[in-house]
Amino acid sequence: MARSLTHLLRDVRACRICEEHLVDGVRPIVQVAAKAKIVIIGQAPGRKVHESGVPWDDPSGIRLRSWLGLTPEQFYDPNNVAIIPMGFCFPGNGTSGDLPPRPECAPAWHDELLSHLSADRLDVIIGRYAQDRYIETNEKTLTAVVEKWRDHLPNRIVMPHPSPRNRRWLSQNPWFETDAVPELQRRVAEVLAEP
Repeated sequence: MARSLTHLLRDVRACRICEEHLVDGVRPIVQVAAKAKIVIIGQAPGRKVHESGVPWDDPSGIRLRSWLGLTPEQFYDPNNVAIIPMGFCFPGNGTSGDLPPRPECAPAWHDELLSHLSADRLDVIIGRYAQDRYIETNEKTLTAVVEKWRDHLPNRIVMPHPSPRNRRWLSQNPWFETDAVPELQRRVAEVLAEP
C-alpha cells in the first residue's frame, strides 16, 4: 500500500541510508505539497542550506528565483513549488566545490514523491546530475543539453546550476540569460496562473 504524502515526507526527513558517507551529518532537505505546480530537481543542499534547513537559502537560490521570476514567498510556498533534490543531504566538500549528490537518494525516494504530484506539473531540471536522470538525450555535455532548452517545453525546463561558481559558464553562454530565461519566466508565470 502506498504511503500518504505526509507519511512519506516524514520517512524522507528521517532517512539515514547514506549516513555513513556524510561527514557533516544527516539533514534531508525537501519541500513538497500535493498541489505543487512546479517541481525543482537540483543537485544537493550546500553547507549553508544544511545549516539553515531552508532549501536554496544561499546565493544559488537567489539566482534561481531570479531566473524563474519568483519571489521568495512564491518559491517557498509548497503549493507552488516542490523541491526534490537528487541528494537530500549536504554531501560534503570536495576539492573544487561540493561533492556530488549521494546516489542513494533519488532511487530511494523520487518516484514515490513524484507520484503524489500532478502529471501536469512543470519540472525544472537543474544541473548535470538531474539531467542524467530525467532528460533522455544523446548529448554529452550539460551545455549541449541546455542549448536545446526549447525541446523540453512546455513540461520541462533544463538549466545549468545557478551557483556563483558557474560565472564562467554564464559568461561563455550569454544566450541562456538573454534568450532562455525570459521564456522560462513566462512559462513559470503561466503555470502558476493556472487554476
